[in-house]
Amino acid sequence: MGLYDWLLALHVLTAFALVAALVVFSVVIVFGRRTNTPAATVRLFDAVRGGNVLFAVGAIGTIVFGIWLAFQVGEYSILDPWILGAIVLWALLMETGRREGKLYDEARDLARGLLTQGQEGPSDELHARLRSRPALLFHLASCVLAVLLLADMIWKPGA
Repeated sequence: MGLYDWLLALHVLTAFALVAALVVFSVVIVFGRRTNTPAATVRLFDAVRGGNVLFAVGAIGTIVFGIWLAFQVGEYSILDPWILGAIVLWALLMETGRREGKLYDEARDLARGLLTQGQEGPSDELHARLRSRPALLFHLASCVLAVLLLADMIWKPGA
């Protein structure tokens, strides 16, 4: 296997990590919408740690290996429309993910605070944060952007 094969394999592998993270987050969101106690919420967010690692690996790997590939392959240019489109989609995905994460982190922090205060029963405020419409919309936008990014990588429009 040459350098191109390794770069492509790592690029695809990190793209899988990014998609896997979105699946983990989706599962946590679905179960989070049914949760309203601090202890259950904290346990739920413990599962997010693996998703966060997958997202970080996927985010860094896809951009690094993708740009490296663009410079490595003679027939591609970093200025090709489909590569520029992929970079824009990647940046938008990172921003929607950041905003989504911030909103869900507030729910996690509230749950931890409630537990620290000794409140173990249901919390309307916690339930409302876990069902946050803006957070859900940011997550849906992240999923759509990921699908568009994958489509751009597969079909390479304008190449």
